[in-house]
Amino acid sequence: MPTERPPTIDPIAAARWHESAPALSPWLHEEVARRMEDRLQWIRQAPAAWCHWEAVRGGLEGHALVSARYPKARCFVVETTRKAREAASQSLSKPWWSRWTGEQVRLERPDEGAVQMLWANMALHMVADPQALMAQWHRALAVDGYLMFSCLGPDTAKELRAVYADMGWPPAGHAFTDMHDWGDMLVQAGFAEPVMDMERITLTFATPQRLLEELRELGCNLHPDRFAALRGRAWREQLYKALEQRLIDRSGSGQLSLTFEIIYGHAFKPAPRVRVSSSSAVSLNDMRAMLRNGPARG
Repeated sequence: MPTERPPTIDPIAAARWHESAPALSPWLHEEVARRMEDRLQWIRQAPAAWCHWEAVRGGLEGHALVSARYPKARCFVVETTRKAREAASQSLSKPWWSRWTGEQVRLERPDEGAVQMLWANMALHMVADPQALMAQWHRALAVDGYLMFSCLGPDTAKELRAVYADMGWPPAGHAFTDMHDWGDMLVQAGFAEPVMDMERITLTFATPQRLLEELRELGCNLHPDRFAALRGRAWREQLYKALEQRLIDRSGSGQLSLTFEIIYGHAFKPAPRVRVSSSSAVSLNDMRAMLRNGPARG
């Protein structure tokens, strides 16, 4: 599978953010999780087991909604940092006396092909190698299992990007991938029938300080050409003034508004197919899946 890494994400900065990101569920992540969970009503087959990838950052309230929809399903939670694992353990582990009344959340990676749904909310846009992450999701899913994910799209914070450009400053943030490109990457990762759609959410803020506080919870600037040194107080006041002038809501409310493009993705893991060649190698798990499902169509 060819690997095409996002050209405007610094891998070192992305790894640093991943380790230092606050172990909390930002409000926007919870809202997107709520909207994504509502889409599960169109899925006919309930999973016997599902995996929540990065549940703390993705939304613990959203986790509760999915768990309530599938109360009989086993649940795996994958957290890849120590801070998030500790937060997940405190928030999701059931008390000992309730272990006899329902499934425990397993804070571990599922075995290969062990889950019928993988849920990944608002994580993909901060990853330096998204195809490698998709490959991990693909391995965790059983044949005919499905992926549900969301992430930020290219129009996110377009007003802030315009302010930085007009002021002659380095980019305000790294570029976000278009939903059609995500669909192509899903196919390259081995998924089938990707369905992508998007919506725009406008958030309003009372002050520039509150706006920037929200953005710091959501992520950081991973662009290789970002400003490399610390900014001074004079620059910060200049930024506040520019935001107050340029992001003012046109409705007359006096609030500052910022656009967030939300991309939703859904795809299935098909039965493996063997490419005909003079010498072909098939993993044991793939062979078992082919035998269970019969000849692949097409």
